[in-house]
Amino acid sequence: MSWFGGWCYDEAVEQRLKEALSSIKKQAITDAGLVPSAVLVPIYYREGQCYILFTQRTDNVKEHKGQISFPGGAYQEGDGTLLDTALRESAEEIGLNPGDVEVLGELDDTITLATNYIVTPFVGLVPWPYKFKVDGWEAGEIIEAPISALMDKASRREETEVIGGKAVTSYFYHYQGRVIWGATARILHQFLELFALAAKG
Repeated sequence: MSWFGGWCYDEAVEQRLKEALSSIKKQAITDAGLVPSAVLVPIYYREGQCYILFTQRTDNVKEHKGQISFPGGAYQEGDGTLLDTALRESAEEIGLNPGDVEVLGELDDTITLATNYIVTPFVGLVPWPYKFKVDGWEAGEIIEAPISALMDKASRREETEVIGGKAVTSYFYHYQGRVIWGATARILHQFLELFALAAKG
């Protein structure tokens, strides 16, 4: 399957991305006071470029209203694993069949600072074209962004915050008048760094 174009230009990149994901020393977070959750970072080849999919949350949800995020949510008892959580939530929010996802690997856990979730991200390759269907309750809109646009340094802004006495870098990605920030931006930042390494070989 040759699905890379632009920043994603051949099958070798896909293999190197898998290798990069499998070789990182994943930073896992365990804290009984925090809620375990998981998201899927969906990527796909479309019209000569590699895209990444986000959702915009509605105002119906209790937390993170209106924010741009990856499909995902809190772990439920019947999920079994956090990967199951990410796939279940993706099916519910955007109509993505778990069987259509090729899981490439896992990124570092991160914490939502205001709402006390531990977020475990999984990177998944999905086919395109695909009949995504937003549920309208949690996810109000699908946002498809070319990875090349997000990797443009002009699209990124960084700030340093002091949280719990430690300096923490916060990232802000701008795309078509929207801003990706918070835990989603931290996940995106790590993914883009790995992707750039894979693309360069």
